[in-house]
Amino acid sequence: MDALELLTQRTSTPALRAPAPSAEQVQVMLDAACRAPDHGLLRPYRFLVIEGEGLLKLGELFLAAGLKKDPDLDETAQKKLRNMPLRAPMIIVAIAVKQEHPKVPEVEQVITAGCAAHAIVQSAFAQNLGAMWRTGAMTHNPDVREGLNIAENEEIVGFVYLGQSLKVRAAPEFDASTLTQSWR
Repeated sequence: MDALELLTQRTSTPALRAPAPSAEQVQVMLDAACRAPDHGLLRPYRFLVIEGEGLLKLGELFLAAGLKKDPDLDETAQKKLRNMPLRAPMIIVAIAVKQEHPKVPEVEQVITAGCAAHAIVQSAFAQNLGAMWRTGAMTHNPDVREGLNIAENEEIVGFVYLGQSLKVRAAPEFDASTLTQSWR
């Protein structure tokens, strides 16, 4: 796969199965993440790799956080929270690490972390893996943050679900000119 095919044909893959990416594949993804544009070379990100028993533990953390917010969650909602991490054999949590810097505002640091997460997704696709970048309520939940040891100066930019694609979708057609204007 050449670089332009990768950039124009990648699609999100919500249906993932085992096996999880190998250690070598994960290393390639993390190496790609570290090539994200980075004003000041701050490396304002870090990653948690979660698989195996860790996915079950993350599901229990999601459930506990959901029940704390709403103790009356019905059985279906509880099961959904507990099983969310089990949609893939591996999750990489992308975390922005914001630092005080005279020339690099926090927003740029968060964007860099987002670019690093995007590089994980892109490099997964380049290795014939499926990937789905997910956010949602658990991304910002204070109990999830605490359970994952997210510091005060950090924020979760996404949960990148990884595995083997159950169903490969073609990239949707889109006309980029609808988002483009000339300025004079």
